[in-house]
Amino acid sequence: MTTWLSMGIIFTFACIAIILFRWGNVRCIGVTPARTYTFIAILFTSGLDVGLIMFPLTEFAGYADYATSPEYSFTNPLAIEFGFWAFLIWGFYFLTCFYFCVIEPRVKFFEIGVVKFINNLVIIGTCAFTAYLLLINLPWYLPEIGDGETVIGSFYLIVLAVIAVAVYSSTNIQYVRYLSLGSTGLFLALIVFMWATAFLPADNTLSEFATTFSQIGGYFGNIHEFVLPMNDYHEFYLFWWFAWSIMIGQFTSRFVGGMKAYQVLIAMMVYPSIPIAIWFTILYYFSANSIDTTGIINMAMVFVGITFVINSLDSLIRLYTDNLNMTVKRFGKLKYFIGNFALLAALTALFKLDFLQIQWVGALAIGILFSCFCFILIKHFKTVKNINGSPEENTLDYSKLTHSN
Repeated sequence: MTTWLSMGIIFTFACIAIILFRWGNVRCIGVTPARTYTFIAILFTSGLDVGLIMFPLTEFAGYADYATSPEYSFTNPLAIEFGFWAFLIWGFYFLTCFYFCVIEPRVKFFEIGVVKFINNLVIIGTCAFTAYLLLINLPWYLPEIGDGETVIGSFYLIVLAVIAVAVYSSTNIQYVRYLSLGSTGLFLALIVFMWATAFLPADNTLSEFATTFSQIGGYFGNIHEFVLPMNDYHEFYLFWWFAWSIMIGQFTSRFVGGMKAYQVLIAMMVYPSIPIAIWFTILYYFSANSIDTTGIINMAMVFVGITFVINSLDSLIRLYTDNLNMTVKRFGKLKYFIGNFALLAALTALFKLDFLQIQWVGALAIGILFSCFCFILIKHFKTVKNINGSPEENTLDYSKLTHSN
């Protein structure tokens, strides 16, 4: 599995280099182009889930335990956390976003029956894994409801309610857009609240924050360490990112609003990394200074984490139902709701019972990427070689967008 993952990573970054060299100045226009802020909000809230909110506080101590995990000793825990979530690995999303925006309309690889089926297995499996992550993290953040360790009935009810809201939200694309913008606003509000809680009591607020924030430099000074998996846990993260990569690229490519390819890459790697860096800095300060988060802080984090889960799930549900023609228009809202709710609830239970693993889903996604590349080389090399822009049919909506500014 490690060799397969490493091959997938090297292949991904090689493809990014080719795209920048050949099509770096090509203007990317999706089928429903949106303004840059809306695109970034959709990217950020769709491309991340509850793990961004709930994982770091439970992980910093492990990254600081160099005796148990000496592979982390080259830098500090904040830089490790940032490296697992930000900057370089968002290039995975750029590759697939560019592909679906510019190349896929010409080659139609993902319209092949078996490819469509396997790709949607990846999407559905990752949806369920997102709900599973919320389920297993609730005991840590809501110990008042249980014993702080055990998943009890109340937590299952919360997750089922989240799945239900996400399925309903996916019935209308406008809900997806509004929820993306709303989730971004809630996350920024949470950052401000947590920053004030952590740093305002300090004698020198800005100095304390700047000193903590500067530790992220340990990532950029050792960025090469994060390219290939450094241990099994990093491997888990990288497979997880691959599991997300195809579907997030497919979904966000719809909303690219005329940026050039190199600008899309910069936007995807830089813009999401800024709030992630600030957020992780705040959480690391809580962890390093043993600041208590029980009560309202944990509740706020759970609330925003739930909005992230809903936003991620509704985007992905919308994607796989469109791909498989399991739409509201075809089945009606009630059958659509019941079918998707039952499917995701069942798969979430399978992850909880260890019948499924996200590493398998990520490995399957890497296989799809390799297969797509071979398909292009064999059948559509000349077509792809001669591409000089986004599909013409997308430029009409882009013209309307620019004229409305």
